[in-house]
Amino acid sequence: MKTLLNNIDLNGALFGNSNIGFVPTMGSLHDGHISLIKKSLKLSNKTIVSIFVNPKQFNNKGDYKKYPRNIKKDLKILKKLKVHFVYLPEIREIFKSTNKFKIKLNNQDRILCAKYRKGHFEGVIDVMIRLTQIVNPSKIFMGEKDFQQLLLVKRYIEKKFKSKIISCKTIRGKNKLALSSRNILLNKNNYNKAGKIARNLIFFKKKLLRKKNLKDLISIKRNELKKKYDIKIDYLELRNTKSLRLTNKVKNSRIFIAYYINKVRLIDNF
Repeated sequence: MKTLLNNIDLNGALFGNSNIGFVPTMGSLHDGHISLIKKSLKLSNKTIVSIFVNPKQFNNKGDYKKYPRNIKKDLKILKKLKVHFVYLPEIREIFKSTNKFKIKLNNQDRILCAKYRKGHFEGVIDVMIRLTQIVNPSKIFMGEKDFQQLLLVKRYIEKKFKSKIISCKTIRGKNKLALSSRNILLNKNNYNKAGKIARNLIFFKKKLLRKKNLKDLISIKRNELKKKYDIKIDYLELRNTKSLRLTNKVKNSRIFIAYYINKVRLIDNF
């Protein structure tokens, strides 16, 4: 495994290579990241993993500072997986290009997390454009847990570059909670509570197949979760998987949720 600290090293290492698989991460690697990396190793000639905590996608500076970081552990994991390259850029390496990308979400995109985290997706798309320019991969591997992010990045990147976004299924723990670096911030009780919420919604989605008046049922479920688990919910909505429009049909849909356990914000979809 070769560690690349700047763009000059990266350009030299990747020169002449084709079919490059790229897994962009913010570190604190878990089994979800590992599944993306394994898929890249399988489908690409060379795999490069970046670890970069992007300040532009945090609308809360405190959240950026608290974001879990464990570079030593991450490098051990990547070495064991036999990743070809790991890219560890400083902020200046990513943003030294003075190009300003005009990223403006449409009104119909200002839903779900875009509604509650102002500037978040603009920051994600901006850094993904920069990383794609730097790495120039054939394929970019991203998880479905951040489903709205996946669709927005896919739209912008595939329109601007030849790189293809490869979507990968959400990986869940034994308690059915979607794996996330933020889970580290949960104490044991809250981790167990988050698992119960996930299991509750998985069962609820199955029940919806036999029901009508889905909008009312989802509203009832939202109130039930708030009271039962003492959580603050930003949204609980049933949306079409292609357009992300609100829907009353279970087919081609997912239930999307964002909620706070104490001050830790979790998102998921089922």
